[in-house]
Amino acid sequence: MDVSTWFADTQHLLGVGFVQHALLAAALLGVLSGVLAPLIVVRQMSFSVHGTAELALMGASAALLFGLNVGVGAVVGSVLAAILLAVLGLKQQDSVVGVILSFGLGLSVLFIHLYPGRSSTAFSLLTGQIVGVSSASLWILTAVTVLVVSVMIIWWRPILFASADPVLAQASGVNVRLIAVGFAVLVGLSASQSVQIVGALLVMALLIVPGASAVQVTSNPLKAVFLSMLFAEVAAAGGLILSLAPGLPVSVFVTTISFVIYLVCRLIGWLRGRDAQRDEDALRRRQLHG
Repeated sequence: MDVSTWFADTQHLLGVGFVQHALLAAALLGVLSGVLAPLIVVRQMSFSVHGTAELALMGASAALLFGLNVGVGAVVGSVLAAILLAVLGLKQQDSVVGVILSFGLGLSVLFIHLYPGRSSTAFSLLTGQIVGVSSASLWILTAVTVLVVSVMIIWWRPILFASADPVLAQASGVNVRLIAVGFAVLVGLSASQSVQIVGALLVMALLIVPGASAVQVTSNPLKAVFLSMLFAEVAAAGGLILSLAPGLPVSVFVTTISFVIYLVCRLIGWLRGRDAQRDEDALRRRQLHG
């Protein structure tokens, strides 16, 4: 496929109603995941996100099997995972995540195996299928985005304090356990929505990589959030647009764009660190010879 054909096909598909719905869903998910990603990185919850995604997959596959709304099923499963991780994993985070991940994945395999419908529908829960997002799922995504962003605005200072220094935060009277549970629920809600775009296997591309990229180029928490949102938007919406003409899975492009952004940010961070070290060495030499 040459560039002119790709551009013409993409332009045509962008005028189709369900593609516009998908693009809106990608934009909302970019905001949703971008707001949380930096704090997920700071709180070292990357593995927890993967475990939460597996229970979101369990809830979605159970809803698919019993003819319920897949989005609602994913929300229920992910919130359940978030609460279990927050309550059981305070001191043994890695082992608890492993237990919950394997439990959720095992039930997901069972539900998908029992599903009597098309296998491609069930498979899309693993790899994502944003062009199949229904109006009901879009409304759920909108509600979750508004809820998560609102809570983050209201709770920003205590969440940031508890994430950066939980010991000092607890000594200062901050309810660290409540914040851990609340933040885990927000992550669970976000993971449940990410499953519909990149699938349960690649949720980390939106909930971790944008935040990991942002912290490479800035140490300012607010700047990290805005950069993370920008990176997530570029990956989600850009991945969708690039996938339209060739008809390939959206997740392939979302993960590739996210990875490229991360490499560029790592390079920028390395160059800044080298320049800072060079300036420090020059200042030290001047002091020695002064």
